[in-house]
Amino acid sequence: MAMAKRDTTAPKRDTYTPESLLAVAVEVFNERGYDGTSMEHLSRAAGISKSSIYHHVRGKEELLERAVGRALDGLFAIFEEDGARAQERAIDRLEYVVHRTAEVLMAELPYVTLLLRVRGNTGTERWAMERRREFDHEVAELLRAAVAEGDLRADVDVRLATRLLFGMINSIVEWYRPPKDGERHGEHPGEHGGEQVADTVVRIAFDGLRTS
Repeated sequence: MAMAKRDTTAPKRDTYTPESLLAVAVEVFNERGYDGTSMEHLSRAAGISKSSIYHHVRGKEELLERAVGRALDGLFAIFEEDGARAQERAIDRLEYVVHRTAEVLMAELPYVTLLLRVRGNTGTERWAMERRREFDHEVAELLRAAVAEGDLRADVDVRLATRLLFGMINSIVEWYRPPKDGERHGEHPGEHGGEQVADTVVRIAFDGLRTS
């Protein structure tokens, strides 16, 4: 009697942790868009059943909330670091925040990419967008303080400068690719050291903004 073939298309046994499941979900959200992703898509990508996913989370919006929350926590934590608080002049605190923002973006690339792509179609997305605006406002306040102290040009509109500054930083998600294991920085287009990218962002931005 011939032995029946094992069904290799069946979902794998759930060996996922909340963190590893989140990483898969973020990858799918970034590929398909949040609105274009169903629980079936997440189930297939993870190789587990939908019921197994529901064992970890209430649904895909909770995964979105955790993902963008991770990105936002990383960004807001910058303001609590010594370099953003202890330095005397606003310009030094501002340069530190900008440098670290670029570093966090690259360190948490999939999560920040997702944060930058939310469109406000759900309560979680609207919350994330409001938090992003709060972060931008904090940076704009540092810009204003640096102008008031005479270290940044007063003939540049602060709101416009903030938008252009973040436009440059946020564009990193479109081309930056961390080097893979065994590869050196710069072997392929878009693959640069995170420190090099962050240094260049600060240099380009503040060479034009500083009064001297």
